[in-house]
Amino acid sequence: MLNRYPLWKTLLIALTVIIGFLYAAPNLYEPDPALQISGIKGREVQLSTFERIKSKLDSQIEVKSASLDKGQVLIRLNDLDAQLKAREIATELLGDQYTVALNMAQTTPEWLAAIGASPLNLGLDLRGGIYFLMEVDMRDLMKTTHEQMVLDFKTDLRKERIRYRSIRMNNDGVDLKFRNEESLQKGLALLENNYRTTVFTQLRSDPLAVRAAMSPELLRQTKLEAVEQNITIIRSRVNELGVAEPDVQRQGEDRIVVQLPGVQDTAKAKELLGATATLELRLADYQASPNNVPADSKLYQRREGGSVVLKKKVILRGERITGAQSGFDENGMPQVSIKLDATGGNLMSEFSKNHINQPMATVFIEYKPTGKVDKDGKQILKKVEEVISVANIATQLGKNFRITGLDSPHEARSLAQLLRAGALRAPIQIVEERTVGPSLGKENIELGKTAIIFGLAGVLLFMLVYYRGFGLVSNVALASNVVLIIGVMSMIPDVALTLPGMAGIVLTVGMAVDANVLIFERIREEIKAGRSVQQAIHHGYDSAFSTIFDANITTLIAAIILFSFGAGPIKGFAITLSIGIVTSVFTAVVVTRAVVNAWLGGKRVDKLSI
Repeated sequence: MLNRYPLWKTLLIALTVIIGFLYAAPNLYEPDPALQISGIKGREVQLSTFERIKSKLDSQIEVKSASLDKGQVLIRLNDLDAQLKAREIATELLGDQYTVALNMAQTTPEWLAAIGASPLNLGLDLRGGIYFLMEVDMRDLMKTTHEQMVLDFKTDLRKERIRYRSIRMNNDGVDLKFRNEESLQKGLALLENNYRTTVFTQLRSDPLAVRAAMSPELLRQTKLEAVEQNITIIRSRVNELGVAEPDVQRQGEDRIVVQLPGVQDTAKAKELLGATATLELRLADYQASPNNVPADSKLYQRREGGSVVLKKKVILRGERITGAQSGFDENGMPQVSIKLDATGGNLMSEFSKNHINQPMATVFIEYKPTGKVDKDGKQILKKVEEVISVANIATQLGKNFRITGLDSPHEARSLAQLLRAGALRAPIQIVEERTVGPSLGKENIELGKTAIIFGLAGVLLFMLVYYRGFGLVSNVALASNVVLIIGVMSMIPDVALTLPGMAGIVLTVGMAVDANVLIFERIREEIKAGRSVQQAIHHGYDSAFSTIFDANITTLIAAIILFSFGAGPIKGFAITLSIGIVTSVFTAVVVTRAVVNAWLGGKRVDKLSI
């Protein structure tokens, strides 16, 4: 029978629309302006501090609710003015030992949250927040790499008793100068065998000198890994800090874009992202004194005061650490259990085997801006190093080992959090920053909503007047289309709605109307050609589908290209457009057909309201 769907098909279509409505529903609940308070460098907020904050705020402003969970405080407030006032009060009360950040706390009902429904992520232009464009300092990465090459070359040549005059690094690599032709040949053969990805070139100016440089492929791979590793670590830091819906992406060869929606305190955000730089494990030179430091060692300052002499050779860096947990050893003393990756485990095993009962130090390295710029306009960073712990190597270590000798459980927890947050492979500096205020974001949302409502209302009115009964069916499909777009975008965790995305929604509304107009005009043509009502509906949908499909598939290809090559708002527009194309075809063809079938299917109809 023409124009009849089986029951299961109708129910499946209805279920799809209902699921879309359910997942779009959390967007009806406005989030609360909130204050998020956490301790710096992994410190937790204690109950006494929480009660002090709450008491102080209660005495001056109206607080909606306040809670302490996992060492972080979340205070909900009634409006943005109260939020700003609360931040001033909390910042003045707590000083610089805590991070007081602005945020927006969700108010989704528990029953919706239980099925995984959550509000749509909003981009910076709608929600407000902070945008950072960061640049990875490749010069420091190369310097660190070349320093390690110098130490490795010296170790290998001394081990084989091959004599050399000097090994020094330069901007392009490392220069080695041997004592005679025999040592040159032996040394070159040894190093070429040990470092197959390094290119060794004999210098014309000196027949006994060789320059070692990374191969172009290794250089490119090293820089790529440095940027990717920094991105991973920045994401980890942002997650540890509890910033909702952060966006961290690579841009170009050596830059990283960080967007922190809902965060308004630029200074604090900079501290959060750049506070920890790198971690290194080095052997303590227990035979040296601060007044007599050997050439292969260096004097470091300890965080709690005093100094210690450490070997220049690095055992391993923080990027090899994959996990860290604080706890207590068999004597009840605080410790940190550390887990390394495979390469780090091999390095540690080989090193610790020959250094049992010797002290090993964890060095914390921070890069701070000096306020000066170099000839290229880039900010000059100052390298600050301090020793955060010194502990004895009790036995041969492997992928899993522990750091002992810590002063307190609190220090152990802080160190574990520091290690989990990871170490940047190379220092980064902020080359561009923008702050979008919450009031501007709110204004953008209101303007976007107004555009969608007026655009949708105009289309609905036209369809209703021009196509009458079928116009009403089309309007149901259009409304469902908008809800489904929002519902699908709310289901995807990494998708955020931006201002261009709202433009994409308006555009898809027009495309959905195009599809319905095509179908309805085909039905009119079939009726004018003398077909019955049921045949006209059947042939109208069938003949229009191929045209609708062709038109939308080309637009979808364009959207995919925009997503592949675009960035930021362009990518957001492409995502909204892609989702909108799929949902508009579904609602314009499938949903309207189901409604029409339920309305007219299998019935004797002499005249259509179209």
